[in-house]
Amino acid sequence: MRVDMGKEVIKQLNFEKTGGLIPVIAQDYETGEVLMLAYMNEEAFNKTLETSKAHYWSRSRGKLWLKGEESGHVQLVKEILVDCDGDTLLLKVEQIGGAACHKGYKSCFFRRIEDGDAKIISKQVFDPKEKYKK
Repeated sequence: MRVDMGKEVIKQLNFEKTGGLIPVIAQDYETGEVLMLAYMNEEAFNKTLETSKAHYWSRSRGKLWLKGEESGHVQLVKEILVDCDGDTLLLKVEQIGGAACHKGYKSCFFRRIEDGDAKIISKQVFDPKEKYKK
């Protein structure tokens, strides 16, 4: 990832179109598996470029956060792609610790709708009660 091109890229992103936050899809760079969807503001985007670690804007907490700051399951950014409208990003990441989901699964998309029910289709990597002692 080339940090020095951040200023040029930021001109291409349209944070205002979506109220200051743009959706970001995190994808495993080796397997292509979609890990999660989150949001970035300009500060999170710049921090991500600066550190090569995924930073997001937490809508529930109203603050910037480094993915994995509590769990240790950080995302090392290998590639950033921008969609045609400049209002969505795709991060190809190396997921450290094996889980992107705060519920302990590799992917936040661990349920599939079958016959009207959400069926869990993967195994937990960690127990969130032990990891997030709140």
